[in-house]
Amino acid sequence: MTFQRILTYTLNSVTKKTVQVLFLAVGLVMTGHAILTPMLMVIIMLTGDLLGMSLTTDNVRPSPIPNAWRIGELTLAGVFMGTSELVFCTAVFAIAKFRLGLGIETLRTLAFVAIVFGNQATTYANRERQRLWSSCPSRWLIGSSVVDLLIASTLATCGIAMTPLPILVVGGILVAAAVFAFLLDVTKVSMFKRLGIA
Repeated sequence: MTFQRILTYTLNSVTKKTVQVLFLAVGLVMTGHAILTPMLMVIIMLTGDLLGMSLTTDNVRPSPIPNAWRIGELTLAGVFMGTSELVFCTAVFAIAKFRLGLGIETLRTLAFVAIVFGNQATTYANRERQRLWSSCPSRWLIGSSVVDLLIASTLATCGIAMTPLPILVVGGILVAAAVFAFLLDVTKVSMFKRLGIA
């Protein structure tokens, strides 16, 4: 059981590192500017750590096969999940820039919200090797998710340490992240099975 929690934590860490580095590069190419300020990166790191640490309390099931560290396969799975989240964040960012015409300061807030909400989606996809709803998350994980979402949403809509973002935009990204989580879940199960992530 402890192995499953460590596996989820590691998979989640690889996912986050993949998306955050690449999204910064994509945003720089799209805008010609850094899309996250140092302050926003610190907030993402702090809220992400809160969510990540709560994974150590999560409800898990015993492994169906003997446990073994397959580092290559685990890395591939994390990169796949991170790349999927990158597609989500990039799509949200592109719509905001090219359809909504938001300026760079507002786009930075949007990038922050997209990463935080995208991290939530991939965390819940990573924690369960089968379908999202196959097991119930722990109270600590649910609680940390609620706190994480409330902090990010409040900071973004009130313009604390960033340019304010309309509440409808924040709500729209939250809905999009929920849809993304279920779409990712469809492809994740077969990918994890192929890589032997059980």
